[in-house]
Amino acid sequence: MMLRLIASLLLCLCCSAQAAPTPILQHPIDLDVPGGALHGTLLLPQTGQPVPVVLILAGSGPTDRDGNNTDGGRTDSLKRLAWALARQGIASVRYDKRGVASGRPLAPDERQLSVEGYVADAVAWAQRLKADPRFGPLVLLGHSEGALIASLAAPQIPAQAVVSVAGSGRPIDQVLTEQLRERLPPPLFARSLALIEALKAGRQASDVPEPLQVVFRPSVQPYLISLFHQDPARAFAALRMPALIVQGRNDIQVSVADARALSAAKPDAQLQLIAGMNHVLRIVPMDLKAQLASYNQPDLPLAGELPASVVAFIKAHT
Repeated sequence: MMLRLIASLLLCLCCSAQAAPTPILQHPIDLDVPGGALHGTLLLPQTGQPVPVVLILAGSGPTDRDGNNTDGGRTDSLKRLAWALARQGIASVRYDKRGVASGRPLAPDERQLSVEGYVADAVAWAQRLKADPRFGPLVLLGHSEGALIASLAAPQIPAQAVVSVAGSGRPIDQVLTEQLRERLPPPLFARSLALIEALKAGRQASDVPEPLQVVFRPSVQPYLISLFHQDPARAFAALRMPALIVQGRNDIQVSVADARALSAAKPDAQLQLIAGMNHVLRIVPMDLKAQLASYNQPDLPLAGELPASVVAFIKAHT
């Protein structure tokens, strides 16, 4: 009886030791690039051996490393996702893009921005992480427009796997046309179509009506020209490594149809549709007021199925 009791106590002690949380190191990480440096945040589980590392790529516009809009609106979506991965033994690096937040000095004028520039930065970060002995397999994870950047960058490294979260499956000019059709009166929508066609042809326009300046202002047109040249489904189809597509069913910016288009382009990719999840990765009803409010509610928990799906995919393929 005494031996059995001692054995039981030892088993409990072993289980308790295994259940203890892994220490996580968080510290700044920089990447030297021509003209300065890009600044990021590293989360590194302290396991004593190389761990998988995820390079997290933020979405469009003035979105920082944490998933927050620097013009207003805080979600901490990418920050929360990074911590969820770290608690499962997966390292991550997320960084401010050039022209955004701490990356603003690298592109103080948005005319300097391009998809090709963003891809080059992602490749440079990835190459640095692959050379670091603390890290094992490298995964690129892009949210929204970041999914396109991940798809374009991954073959150049190459990455071990790619995760697309709320990534478009159509050329962005088609998505923009769809969004503007729902929001603009006919005369302004007609002018928007003309501007989109000009930009697709590589021509900039100076006569932009005031209500359309937020989308088509002259300073952002060079970036739109580079963006409209891209086909997200074609880029995704070119991937030769495992890929995961994650899409929320309650996303008012990117639809389930986009996720299915990516899936059709790369049939061997895993498709995960998450009920109730919106574009900022929270469970929110399909109510416009609630949706908009969630774009400035960082305390809302992430959709639980999101990190679970990403972690399971990474562990299966690394």
